[in-house]
Amino acid sequence: MYTFSNKLKTFSFILIILGVLGVGYGFMTSHKSLEEVKTMIAEESAHHGGGHASEATHATADSHGEAAHSENAHGAEADHDAHALHVQHQIANRPWSALYVAAFFFMMIGLGILAFYAIQIASQAGWSPVLFRVMEAITAYVLPGALIVLAIAVASGTIGHYNLFIWMDPEVVAEDKLIQGKQGWLNLPWFAIRGLIFIAGWSLYRHFARKFSIAQDTAEDTSNFKKSFRIAAAFLVFFIYTESMMSWDWIMSVDPHWFSTLFGWYVFASMFVSGITVLALMTIYLKSKNYLEFVNENHLHDVAKFMFAFSIFWTYLWFSQFMLIWYSNIPEEVTYFISRFNDYKLPFLGMVVMNFVFPILLLMNADYKRIPWFVVMAGIVILVGHYIDIFNMIMPATVGDRWFIGIPEIASILLFAGLFILIVFTALTKAPLLVKGYPLRKESEDFHY
Repeated sequence: MYTFSNKLKTFSFILIILGVLGVGYGFMTSHKSLEEVKTMIAEESAHHGGGHASEATHATADSHGEAAHSENAHGAEADHDAHALHVQHQIANRPWSALYVAAFFFMMIGLGILAFYAIQIASQAGWSPVLFRVMEAITAYVLPGALIVLAIAVASGTIGHYNLFIWMDPEVVAEDKLIQGKQGWLNLPWFAIRGLIFIAGWSLYRHFARKFSIAQDTAEDTSNFKKSFRIAAAFLVFFIYTESMMSWDWIMSVDPHWFSTLFGWYVFASMFVSGITVLALMTIYLKSKNYLEFVNENHLHDVAKFMFAFSIFWTYLWFSQFMLIWYSNIPEEVTYFISRFNDYKLPFLGMVVMNFVFPILLLMNADYKRIPWFVVMAGIVILVGHYIDIFNMIMPATVGDRWFIGIPEIASILLFAGLFILIVFTALTKAPLLVKGYPLRKESEDFHY
């Protein structure tokens, strides 16, 4: 049995407390008056060599006289006020967005492993059963993590001022024909109901899979193993549909004018590789603490192979989506990438390097996949890269060019990292670390090349 060390538990509480304080600070400093925003914009304009509007006004006055100057000045002032109001809203969106990005990132780790676990059982894989209890512990985060993501999304459109999803704002919908056409799907009650259906399905599978797994430890027949197989196969069908719909609802709809038929697969690739990476890091950590003595370097090699393979798969989907949209150059599609390339060039390009180039360089060699510190190094790069991937999906639509990785973003990561550690390692203490009654256990323990 695993024992949750007091040091690690204390560390998780420290992360949560620091996270809560930082998130609170982010919300408190995000409420700026219109005058403060105007002053900030004026300072930015002066810093970047502004003054074009003033020159244009003088030129208009010389050409058309005082009446034209007055009319132009009023128009310019109205535009300036509208821009300031827009910036004010973007600044207010930032702590909501930072919280949402971090919440989704840690939730998708648990969900990715839930799918990976179901695939291992449905395919009756012989190498992985020794890692099942680690997978089950990680999936314990799915229920609380997903409820938190849904709660933040709903709160942003109720107690918040439509900080994440503009389709929740009645004033925006009243003036937007395209969003009006999507109101049958994009409305708050149906959005919340769909989210609860997704979460219920994922959580029910996790509950029964865990129940049958523990029952099989002391069973004298394989009835629980057969039940696990059947529900895993059924869950994977449910997961394929709900994961795609979840990615449309919880991420793609922050840009309600844009769509991609590849998007569900793209998000799946990101969550799958992130989950497998955390599985590798947890396995290495537990081995370093003298647990999982039945896990050998060949198991680590296979997990690292999945990290490598799905990094390539993610890159394939990223390039397919980007290349097709860039090549077709359809205005309502290409604006998605224009905004990200113009205002998010560093995270946009950096993410591709971290999620593709680094895994290729670090994990292509078979021998490197067996070296724990090498896998840890690659894993940290991959996780940071996929956090930035989620960041790039959400932030351009909510905060525009007002993005920065500062206290709200870092505090949100700390908060959910602490919560993730607390829930996952607590779940790890609830059952033996080896699935003793699983029919393929012996094959897994003897796994080697």
